Amino acid sequence: MKSPLLQLALPKGRMLNGVRQLLEDAGCPIMSRERDYRAHIRLEGVSTKLLKPQSIVEMLGAGRRDVGFAGADWVRELDADLVEVLDTGLDPVSVVAAAPESLLVDGALPDRPLVVASEYARITQSWIQERNLEGRFLRSWGATEVLPPEDADCIVDNTATGSTLRANRLQIVEELMRSSTRLYASVRAMDDPGLRGRIEAFALLLRSVLDARQRGMLELNMENGAVDETLSFLPAMRRPTVAQLQSGAGVAVKAAVPKTRLATLVPKLKSIGATDIVVSRIDQIVA
Repeated sequence: MKSPLLQLALPKGRMLNGVRQLLEDAGCPIMSRERDYRAHIRLEGVSTKLLKPQSIVEMLGAGRRDVGFAGADWVRELDADLVEVLDTGLDPVSVVAAAPESLLVDGALPDRPLVVASEYARITQSWIQERNLEGRFLRSWGATEVLPPEDADCIVDNTATGSTLRANRLQIVEELMRSSTRLYASVRAMDDPGLRGRIEAFALLLRSVLDARQRGMLELNMENGAVDETLSFLPAMRRPTVAQLQSGAGVAVKAAVPKTRLATLVPKLKSIGATDIVVSRIDQIVA
């Protein structure tokens, strides 16, 4: 009997750009027309639909979708019982409380009744209670940062760089949580061995791309006498690959190294006699 389609939800809006590139790099690009909510990806046995991230969380919670991408902030806001399969690290933001600089007393909120505005009702009201603030919650519907000081004293909003808050003369007083684009699955799907296996295979595919983005393939030639010194500091996923050059003229060394180390590694390797140094892009890594 043919296996049922894996029901995948893709996020509409700004989150889609990073997810689209991730899927393309994984070899299963999104193929859809403009305004087509029933997108397709080049992955057999998968049915795909574009939804708002909040709707994805609710559909997964209701078991109507098997797996989908959403922000951790909305999973917490909607108090959804989901299984986090993979943190892509894409679109990282912080959910923060911020207020006009003129309102703050020594960088803190004043001890008086406050109006706190946010799209995050649950997160904000929990924060008000946890901090024992004398505050009234005001639901906003976008552009929350423009409400202070006339319509709200404080806001709870997400920010990537803080530039929008600063542009509106708001100062962060507390970080409530950090969020990013993550792959979530419904509890129902993860309880089904067949669906669970396919979801985990899909996550492995995506993780191979994310891991590859952090590393470059470093290849070099080295005299035999310098091999031990080279291997003593050369980072690798497990062990570097070492092979003899033709006629025993030295060795070839190959390792997938963190990109953040390349700026110091390449000059150091050159200084101890490495030649023919090549750094190339890695598309996928499966350890």
